[in-house]
Amino acid sequence: MTSNQSSKVALVTGASRGIGAAVAKRLARDGFTVVLNYSGNAVPAEELAREIELAGGEALTAKADVSDADAVRRMFDAAETAFGGIDVLVNNAGIMMLSSLAEADDENFDRQIDVNFKGTFNTLREAAKRLRDGGRVINFSTSVVGLKLETYGVYAATKAAVETLTAIMAKEMRGRNITVNAIAPGPVATDLFLDGKSEELVVRMAKMNPLERLATPEDIASSVAFLAGPDGGWINGQTLRANGGMV
Repeated sequence: MTSNQSSKVALVTGASRGIGAAVAKRLARDGFTVVLNYSGNAVPAEELAREIELAGGEALTAKADVSDADAVRRMFDAAETAFGGIDVLVNNAGIMMLSSLAEADDENFDRQIDVNFKGTFNTLREAAKRLRDGGRVINFSTSVVGLKLETYGVYAATKAAVETLTAIMAKEMRGRNITVNAIAPGPVATDLFLDGKSEELVVRMAKMNPLERLATPEDIASSVAFLAGPDGGWINGQTLRANGGMV
């Protein structure tokens, strides 16, 4: 563990796989104690916690559906009981259900609002009251807010709302030395992105940025680590588009 973060605690939502798991592993490597939130299957989260502990880190799993305000409160309670408080919140949990506006059904709309928008609001509300002074909040948006691709309408709208909450919360934390920022990835080579896409479409989307590749989960985790660590302290109220120059 590095000494500068050795007593700090990071809560990562949706941490059991994909970008969330990469973020949790990176923050643990940087010396944070990590709270691994998951909503469904406990097995991947428990396996990740063991992996972090075998590497010399400290991790706790916490089951909570972020769209449930009471469950979010209990998750913060558990982290405070175990470690005394939380210094960093990473709002990674999210779902993506693509369809044209004409074909989007009510369940599609409601579920994305519940998880992506309300879920982020629920954790931000707790963090605003409970995060230790000097802390960091890192939300997840999407570069589609800039690209405005067809079929991403509802998903991108929820993330545009997250970007607005990010900028406003940064101002509301005045006097507490807490920064609030968002990361807006482009396409990332995760199951969430790759599932259901043809190889041709994946290649075409990879070439949309001038670096001509998909991001890895570790690329995004590095951006989160920058904002969570000592070198990111002067960045506040911003959305960082981590997309290789796509938009």
